[in-house]
Amino acid sequence: MKRWSVGILAVLVLILGMCALYATHMIRHGFSTRTPPSGVETTMATTMRDMAVPARYKTLKNPVPVTPEVIHEGLAHYADHCAVCHANNGSGDSMLGKGMYPRPPNLAGQETQSMSDGEIYYPIEYGIRLSGMPAFGDGGDNDIESWKLVAFLRHLPKLTPEEEAEMERLNPKGPDEMKEEMDEEKFLNGGDTSAQTTTMQKQKGHKR
Repeated sequence: MKRWSVGILAVLVLILGMCALYATHMIRHGFSTRTPPSGVETTMATTMRDMAVPARYKTLKNPVPVTPEVIHEGLAHYADHCAVCHANNGSGDSMLGKGMYPRPPNLAGQETQSMSDGEIYYPIEYGIRLSGMPAFGDGGDNDIESWKLVAFLRHLPKLTPEEEAEMERLNPKGPDEMKEEMDEEKFLNGGDTSAQTTTMQKQKGHKR
């Protein structure tokens, strides 16, 4: 048997052995999402994510002029659609984010910020299979709303307390929060039930 064949066989045996050990570990400890991903899982997930982004997106630059208005529009969209998993500051430290597997990445961190505009755009537009990241766009390279989100994500490391407070006001409200706000507004309006309609309209949020 040739030397290179022996080498390939040894690598395959090593991979199979690692898979068997990992499978045994998972069988013993279960598939709970509460357990932080191992180093092997993190490396595999990161590698698969990088491979999943088509090469042409790695060099794409944001075609939308980055202005304060564009960043603010991206902020509003993010607060209404993304913060529930990623948190307003991009840390992923949200109720849903902490229960997901794998965990949402830190969008304000170096790993995300070092990606190209196109690499950030692609998961927003097309989603990521086998994760909690859905596809928000219609597909294509020119979804303006997704590019505005890219502009805002670039701004995340410089997010101000005032901007984060505004995002909290724009975040989707749960039934209990909506009822509390409606009751409060009804009280402040002297029991006027039309105030409830006004509040519910405010809670519809930013729609795509």
